[in-house]
Amino acid sequence: MILLQSVARKLAALAFLPLLFAAGAAQAHKPSDSYLTLGVSSLQVASRERQVIDGRWDIALRDVDFAIGLDADGDGQLTWDEVRSRHADIAAYAMPRLGLGKGCRLRVTGQEVDRHTDGAYTVLLLQGECEPGAVFSIDYKLFADLDAQHRGMASLTVDGRTQSAVLGGDRTRLAAGAGAGSAWHQASGYLRHGIWHIWTGYDHILFLLSLLLPAVLAAGWRPASADVLRVVTAFTLAHSITLSLAALQVLALPSRLIESAIAASVAIAALNNVWPLVRGKRWLAAFAFGLLHGFGFAGVLGDLGLPQGATALALAAFNIGVELGQLAIVAAFAPLAYAMRKTWVYQQLMVKAGSAGIALLAMVWLVERATA
Repeated sequence: MILLQSVARKLAALAFLPLLFAAGAAQAHKPSDSYLTLGVSSLQVASRERQVIDGRWDIALRDVDFAIGLDADGDGQLTWDEVRSRHADIAAYAMPRLGLGKGCRLRVTGQEVDRHTDGAYTVLLLQGECEPGAVFSIDYKLFADLDAQHRGMASLTVDGRTQSAVLGGDRTRLAAGAGAGSAWHQASGYLRHGIWHIWTGYDHILFLLSLLLPAVLAAGWRPASADVLRVVTAFTLAHSITLSLAALQVLALPSRLIESAIAASVAIAALNNVWPLVRGKRWLAAFAFGLLHGFGFAGVLGDLGLPQGATALALAAFNIGVELGQLAIVAAFAPLAYAMRKTWVYQQLMVKAGSAGIALLAMVWLVERATA
């Protein structure tokens, strides 16, 4: 039994490592997302009603480069000429992976390049139409054969009624339906957006884990639980404040500054576990740096946009989604960490070596983001 427990604890410690490797693959704030916005409206032409489609599809250039190879000279940098010369290839790759309902057609009318919080995106400008009586739907399969973690943030407006969804993985279809534009239906979409974002926001996760790693070392489960609770509560309160202020456009900071500062916060929190300078009151660090992370959440919410008429509800739903996703991470990590807290594996490998690895990764992020 003792041998089995020892093996289980070592395997549990090793389970912490994939997060570092997965995070290393994320060169920016999110691993792989696209943003699809489509509007369907009725238009009367010569006493005949037509369903007209208008929209845009923002796809990260780093993902397109991985799929079809845009970097012609292989220097690791994409230029405007390299992207422009492949516009037709980009459209030819993406459009077959975006299906519409029967009787609906969609075409690319132009391409642009835009910048999101995590880098440059190609923008496909879309127009199309549906036959009378056609039921509009989206069937999303972009990068499905290359990246199972890729998600499409879809927003669909039909005759003024908006609904949103995170598409990819097990959910690839969004159909326009009765009640789809209700405020509560929209809120459920933003709730899922919030959960998905925190689960794929490796910098946020590693910052939180860096603060929680030493929190469970407090003597007894009551002090350890209290320390964990203080850290999580402070982080939640702080990023909720700046997320709300930034999303409502009360306060704004440059995205490069924010993303760089977030990377720096991860490095500082991790290095404090290797060379402790702040042993107590880690909740203060969680609150101070949490204000920066809130701006990062707001950047993603800005990419999604907030629906008119349901702004407050959508913002609250997104924030609640972030908190639910965060609580799920804490609930999975804290009991395991507490059970292992007295072992050499936890104290040396997970706290010391793990924190050193997190700090190194965060410094790579910092250089990438500051010089992008």
